[in-house]
Amino acid sequence: METRRGRLDKRQAVMAAAFSVFARDGYDQARVEDIAAAAGVAKATVYNHFGDKETLFRQAITDLSDAALTNNLRVIGLLDEAREDIAAALRRVGLGLAECYCADSSRALRRLLSSEPEQFSDLLGVVYDRVSRQVTRTLGDKLARLALAGRIRVDDPQLAAEQFTALLSGPIESRSRFGTRTIPRTELRGIARDAVSTFVKAFPTT
Repeated sequence: METRRGRLDKRQAVMAAAFSVFARDGYDQARVEDIAAAAGVAKATVYNHFGDKETLFRQAITDLSDAALTNNLRVIGLLDEAREDIAAALRRVGLGLAECYCADSSRALRRLLSSEPEQFSDLLGVVYDRVSRQVTRTLGDKLARLALAGRIRVDDPQLAAEQFTALLSGPIESRSRFGTRTIPRTELRGIARDAVSTFVKAFPTT
């Protein structure tokens, strides 16, 4: 009898393979047998765990979203470590968020969503609720605490959080040519530096 650990290992292998195959081939062209082969399991194992290809695709999007959220929240948590130089802390956070945005898994997530805008339009809302909204809300909460402590002058922390992330994502999309070009870390560092420079002019730090 298969152990719970064995089932979990197979599920993780299938999910990892699904990420790769869906990102490479898109939903319509991806075949369950290719996912099974990449995972090193029988085709029946994929169906036993997920039922059908659509359920597997939806789970892949959900898992990618959860991983992206975890990484983004870890980066935003760096603001808790800020002691004196808030601008420096924001630069670290900006670079970290930029790297999260450019990570292979995040790029795969955006490709998967953009390739199936009609058939899985509801997933755009899922990703927005699970990632974008949570990231902005958490960043806004951090900015609000810094404002209460007199470290930064912000009247609307949530709006400020939206503007901060926009200052990062806009240049990244442009310079990456909408995800078709890899941006070197040195260039990401410059994007983060410029974003923070603009941000602190609107929301001065103390």
